[in-house]
Amino acid sequence: MQSGHRTTKNIALIGGGPSALFLFKRLVTAGTKNIRITVFEQGAQVGAGMPYSTEGASEEHVTNVSDNEVPSIVTSIAEWLPTAPPELLERFGINPANFNEYKVLPRLLFGAYLSAQFLLLHNQALQSGLHTTLCRNTQVTDIIDDAGKQKTTVVTSRGSHTFDAVVICTGHKWPKHHEGKVPGWFDSPYPPAKLRLSLNEPVAIKGASLTAIDAVRTLARANGSFYDLPDGTIGYRLREESKAFRLVMHSLGGLLPALRVHLADPLLSPNLVLSPEEIATQMAANDGFIPLDYLFECNFKEPLREHDPQFYEQVKDLTLEAFVDRMMTMREDTDAFTLLKMEYAEAAASIRKQQPVFWKEALAMLSFALNYPAKYLSAEDMLRLKQVLMPLVSVVIAFAPQSAARELLALHEAGVLTLVPVNRDSKVSPRPGGGALYQYTSEDGSQQSAHYNLFVDCTGQPALPFEAFPFPSLIAEGVVSEALLPFRSAKEATAQKEEGNANVVLREGQWQLVVPGIAINDAFQVVDRQGKANPRIHIMAVPYIGGYNPDYSGLDFCETASGRIAASLLATAKELLAAESRVEEV
Repeated sequence: MQSGHRTTKNIALIGGGPSALFLFKRLVTAGTKNIRITVFEQGAQVGAGMPYSTEGASEEHVTNVSDNEVPSIVTSIAEWLPTAPPELLERFGINPANFNEYKVLPRLLFGAYLSAQFLLLHNQALQSGLHTTLCRNTQVTDIIDDAGKQKTTVVTSRGSHTFDAVVICTGHKWPKHHEGKVPGWFDSPYPPAKLRLSLNEPVAIKGASLTAIDAVRTLARANGSFYDLPDGTIGYRLREESKAFRLVMHSLGGLLPALRVHLADPLLSPNLVLSPEEIATQMAANDGFIPLDYLFECNFKEPLREHDPQFYEQVKDLTLEAFVDRMMTMREDTDAFTLLKMEYAEAAASIRKQQPVFWKEALAMLSFALNYPAKYLSAEDMLRLKQVLMPLVSVVIAFAPQSAARELLALHEAGVLTLVPVNRDSKVSPRPGGGALYQYTSEDGSQQSAHYNLFVDCTGQPALPFEAFPFPSLIAEGVVSEALLPFRSAKEATAQKEEGNANVVLREGQWQLVVPGIAINDAFQVVDRQGKANPRIHIMAVPYIGGYNPDYSGLDFCETASGRIAASLLATAKELLAAESRVEEV
């Protein structure tokens, strides 16, 4: 894997999904010739990752983005479709001549597109003389860093290889806690093939996110069928042998995700993120922190002032808490399926007329913008972010596709799908003989307990703790460290501790909040126990950096994070060339 040329920077990408694809594109198209790229992918398909391969999707699953919302790679979906295998187009009923760039796509078709983009880039690299190697069906089991030699070794199922830089792009991870041990218990709905079960009893679903919709679509098709109605809607009928089949979604606050609307700016721009100068100014004025309230004013209210002045006037004087309370109360006071019907009509009109619902778009902008400076929030503001803002963000900017809403409504009308509101104190535990016991407080305050023989956890990708980091040598040698945020107020820290928050710790005289995953800097370099960034190891695997990146915005996250990582990698590659030039001059 090593190049004989001493100025070549050898780079390994661990994982070959969408994150790696966007970084691969930046490296291949940068015009820098003294790099060598090796991609390690555990599966056979590069580009697609979990969400867009059979690991995360079946034919019934669709994207929540359309062609016009996908950051540029090599070709657009519209440009690629005429070159796609005819059997693939036939399988999904796609006619390239009638393709609509504003409509969502089958996820497996989108995965084939991403895979084709990866291979186009690979061919471009080879034709330009840039050496790249794709190692498919290769599991990376460990990473060993040698600071003295300034090298990093990647240990795989096929042997060990040494590099100058490694980027961890491993994507989604769904840990198994009880699945496989407790019959009828699924820690996630992925891969969806495992949910193609013929059932004749209720199924408990935890959550009402896009992940839950994935499970609903698979389970519904395994036990019945959808059919068209004369009014343009759809209905649902159960199979005879599944007459007792029911889907019971347990949702915080009884909420369903909001639907896709037309976006005035479908590509979230990196320019939304605070500049280094703005970050420095805010930190200097606020005891070394960036206030969450500043981000709320700067990245939410100010865009509203320009683009939706009428809505701005309604919210301009509201605090973050007051705004969230107003919007959540409106949703919680309306029956979830009634609200879904209303939002379906609103979303359909928005897309048909290409008119944005700007406050929702502004919320997506805020979520995207606060992700990067989140590591500079105080512990108090991070708690506010997670407990106050993120519940609203997760519902509103889910941007569920319209087809999902039609199916949810059809299932509800058929009496197959119900939604149970639960609070954060709800508890699900495995039953000794299999299945789950769901305990929660109902809306009238009474304690409820329900038994299910089949349970599916659909709360979405968890932000994994430091201990779950998959490369043991980096933990053992202190190359990576747990993500921490300091408290501004010792009083608030001790109050949190007394209330039972186990993530509040006292380290070297400073109260800190332990947040999920590992510590990273602005260039997505891992940070060691001494607080020093490692120039050889970058990471954009969202499950392991969720503490400092609390909201990941899909492909937009991949595109922006890859830009920062590529800039760091290419800068050191250019330094190698400059150093050799100086030696030759001497």
